[in-house]
Amino acid sequence: MAMAASIPNSTNITYSRRYHHHLTSSIKLSQLPSQFKIFKSTSSSIQNPSFRVSASMSIEATQKAPQVSFLDRKESGVLHFVKYHGLGNDFILVDNRDSVEPKVTPDQAVKLCDRNFGVGADGVIFAMPGTNGTDYTMRIFNSDGSEPEMCGNGVRCFARFIADLDDTQGKQSFTIHTGAGLIVPEIQDDGKVKVDMGQPVLRALDVPTKLPANKDQAVVKARLEIDGATWNVTCVSMGNPHCVTFSTSECKNLLVDDLNLSEIGPKFEHHEVFPARTNTEFVQVYSRSHLKMRVWERGAGATLACGTGACAVVVAAVLEGLSERNCTVDLPGGPLEIEWREEDNHIYMTGPAEVVFYGSVLL
Repeated sequence: MAMAASIPNSTNITYSRRYHHHLTSSIKLSQLPSQFKIFKSTSSSIQNPSFRVSASMSIEATQKAPQVSFLDRKESGVLHFVKYHGLGNDFILVDNRDSVEPKVTPDQAVKLCDRNFGVGADGVIFAMPGTNGTDYTMRIFNSDGSEPEMCGNGVRCFARFIADLDDTQGKQSFTIHTGAGLIVPEIQDDGKVKVDMGQPVLRALDVPTKLPANKDQAVVKARLEIDGATWNVTCVSMGNPHCVTFSTSECKNLLVDDLNLSEIGPKFEHHEVFPARTNTEFVQVYSRSHLKMRVWERGAGATLACGTGACAVVVAAVLEGLSERNCTVDLPGGPLEIEWREEDNHIYMTGPAEVVFYGSVLL
């Protein structure tokens, strides 16, 4: 199936895909980059004979997004959702503000996140009623069904989701209760989201890691043996554990594109010195204000971006004397701006969050 690139930007394209769990999804063309104006069937339609695609077009007189009325639908056994991404780190967002219990179980989240037989995502995020005086509560199920404390790219998507639900424009901020504590995102005038990520945790026992502390109860540029190689690692918690490495004993500056992440990442994640497992960031230093990282996320594997990971990377770089406190961090999905302020010890992350599509799925 192909659509001509000359279709006007106000056109809505709605497509349905039905297989196994009867997924239906809709896309608004004006919300997609110009390079996505042409759609074609994927390999899944060839391999799965029950896969069917249908397309219809209608012209909207207004640019107003349809998500509010769409998510207000009440149908038994049907989950309405909106998919967002932050630099390619993608999430299924669920309006769960009417209940303190997630509408999706961890097992269902695994199926939803499957990129071949489900919607496809790095996690499912629930917007829930506020706790302890906060405006909202955010919970996440990873693509493997585990529940992390927090997610940096996810919280930016969460902020955009709330703003879209409330149909608010311009600069605004609100408070979110997470497993990592209070998080305060602020939507900027340009649409990007700036998030006060709080203070980093450096005490080894609180990260947590069993590596012995070597600098004021913290683990900074410590040696970690994996498969006969000695990695230099710094451990940071952003409410979730991170192991950051810039070098090995043989290589003083990593070339991160040369790493086989799927091979080495799980060995860090499940290493015995990380009792809660760990996210791992492999970092290349371009300058004191420009870093490049690849990430292996706990519970999600290799992803295109990790917001808490980018924050941990700047903290680790400062501790190892490799960077200033204000850095651009390049991730496979794009750059994040990270600042670790000396005056309040808080870390601020700024980056985009964008709608991908609206959809419904039978649970």
